[in-house]
Amino acid sequence: MPQTLFGYIWQSSARHQAGLCLLSVTVFALSAVPLEIQRRIVNDAIERGATGAILGLAVAYAAVALLEGGVKLCLNVYRGWVSERAVLRLRHRVGALTASAVAAEDRAMAEGVEISMMLSESEPIGSFVGISLSEPLLQGGILLSVFGYLTYLDPWMALFSVAALSPQLVFVPLIQHAISRRAGERIRELREVSGGIVGATSDGAQTAQNGHLDRVFSLNMGIYKLKYSMNFLMNLTHHLGVALALGVGGWLAVQGRLEVGTVVAFVSGLAKVNDPWGDLVNWFREMVVVDMRYRMVSEAMRWLAHEDRA
Repeated sequence: MPQTLFGYIWQSSARHQAGLCLLSVTVFALSAVPLEIQRRIVNDAIERGATGAILGLAVAYAAVALLEGGVKLCLNVYRGWVSERAVLRLRHRVGALTASAVAAEDRAMAEGVEISMMLSESEPIGSFVGISLSEPLLQGGILLSVFGYLTYLDPWMALFSVAALSPQLVFVPLIQHAISRRAGERIRELREVSGGIVGATSDGAQTAQNGHLDRVFSLNMGIYKLKYSMNFLMNLTHHLGVALALGVGGWLAVQGRLEVGTVVAFVSGLAKVNDPWGDLVNWFREMVVVDMRYRMVSEAMRWLAHEDRA
């Protein structure tokens, strides 16, 4: 197996990654169009009282939403196929290694590691293959296109909005590091459990198993607390950004220095970037954990191959 996660992704799905990236570019290229249509409906059509223009823009909005949703549907199905194909290939590779086993110094532990990789560790790695490149391209592209459009409307308002979200650049990496450390410990504990299932016969072995299971429970609860605390802080900073856009934008609109439609576009834009930003953070979180999983699986497969030759 390649030494790195992205080396494995390139080896197993390079051609399909290009197709996924192309669909991702199409989706984020359309992401700012609905915001402009909303702004025109508020500023132009309603102020002029032109019913025909309102209906035309509404139809255009629905058409763009349908096109964007259809391309995203194709992207998600394609991602699913690439991911499941990667899971299947990885399981076949683990199974082939298991079938070629001849002898091992610690057969119970070796079989436990193989069971863990086959049933639980292959799927997260393979599932990440489908989103490895297309997800950051899609979500990052949406963020850039929406913030680029908001900067075009009013640079200062866009700067205030970015400032409200900037604390996430501090607490997200810190919390993610703590989550990743616990995830690594959890994998090691589960491998011990798998080895114990294969080889455990005595009461002492069962006591050790219970200790590993208790440790897994504690690690899982720690991950949940960190994960949902990070989600809480991210949602809080998002709503602070919306409050800032409403407060500053509303004051500027009263002063006649900003159009009402621009304020509406900013609030909609912040709502539109909330999910992509959260998805990008989730991708980073998953990438860190999966990279660690892949390194552990790669090391385990090299160890098993060495044991098979013993």
